[in-house]
Amino acid sequence: MVKYLINKSFKKLRAFTFRNFKRTLPLNELYTDRWEKARYLGFGEGASIYDSSIVFGEVSVGKNTWIGPYTVLDGSGGLEIGANCSISTGVQIYSHDTVNWALSNGREPYDYAKTTIKNNCYIGPNVIVAKGVIIGEFTVVGANSFVNRSLEGHKKYAGSPVKEIVAKI
Repeated sequence: MVKYLINKSFKKLRAFTFRNFKRTLPLNELYTDRWEKARYLGFGEGASIYDSSIVFGEVSVGKNTWIGPYTVLDGSGGLEIGANCSISTGVQIYSHDTVNWALSNGREPYDYAKTTIKNNCYIGPNVIVAKGVIIGEFTVVGANSFVNRSLEGHKKYAGSPVKEIVAKI
């Protein structure tokens, strides 16, 4: 009976979402409120984060920032994301790594460093940002990039590892 009621409710929500927003979403995303989750986490006014996103440690996010689905926000070493940012689907942002721990047969500690993304940045789908990186304001990072160094603001970057690009229009 419970399964029947959940399925019936799911179908109604799916139809409503498709009719009004021309999209279909996984079950969990239909039942959760992205803005409520952001408020619960103490993010800035108007920020949103999908239910499928993983958040741990000390993470702060500014106002009106959109965190897409299937993202990882690792704040174990401190993570700050500014206002008016767009963090696309599948982005992983780290503030720690276990390289030295693994290479030392578990004798060395994990390494932690605060990671910062300043205001008005666009981080494309499936970007990985390594610990300790600072991304300057008004920066674009293209899809599938690996950001292993800090980036100056007001520029566009892409690649693995990331490098500055000059976009021709």
